[in-house]
Amino acid sequence: MPLYKTITPNSQTCVKVWKITESYEDLMKPLALTQTSLERVEDMKSEMHQRGFLSVRHLLRAFGYQDADLYYDDCGKPHLKDGKQISITHSFNYAAVIISDLMVGIDVEKQRDKITVIAHKFIDYESDYLDKKAPDYIRKLTLLWCIKESLYKLFATPGLSFKDHCLAIPFRIEDNETTAWIDYKSKKHRYDVRFLEFEGFSCAYVTA
Repeated sequence: MPLYKTITPNSQTCVKVWKITESYEDLMKPLALTQTSLERVEDMKSEMHQRGFLSVRHLLRAFGYQDADLYYDDCGKPHLKDGKQISITHSFNYAAVIISDLMVGIDVEKQRDKITVIAHKFIDYESDYLDKKAPDYIRKLTLLWCIKESLYKLFATPGLSFKDHCLAIPFRIEDNETTAWIDYKSKKHRYDVRFLEFEGFSCAYVTA
């Protein structure tokens, strides 16, 4: 059971990270999926996505939930039937789930140079403190993407823009935390951010 990491940032919140090493068949065997989930995973054309989907269900089990306890609203935001807040992510061979009494969002991304190609699409204010020549530039860009993706998942509001509405104040990677804001329709919302890196991946999660 490759439960890679468990993090408890506060008494109301828990993060679990799964390292996906099993085959699709081995991941599927112990799971009891709803008919909707079964059809969804069988329709996926990529085995990597299938394994990511199933590893999230294994993480739910690690929290004491079943697939049937999870549902999605019309915006695609996941919810738990007991009212707890949840956010889900997977990238390549890692998946993560955060569950809390608080509003939450989480994202995991692989650190890759190609992120520089799309940086202009999600970076605005942050360009004032980013140093493109710094050795940690790719890592910081990846963390910023994770932060903004986490904000987007938490806020779950159509029309929200990574570049125009989400911002993160300057941070050092070794600090493992920062503060982020959503500035949307004349209202400002402040969020606590924590982040970590492992095996060439970045992960950030936000709480309200």
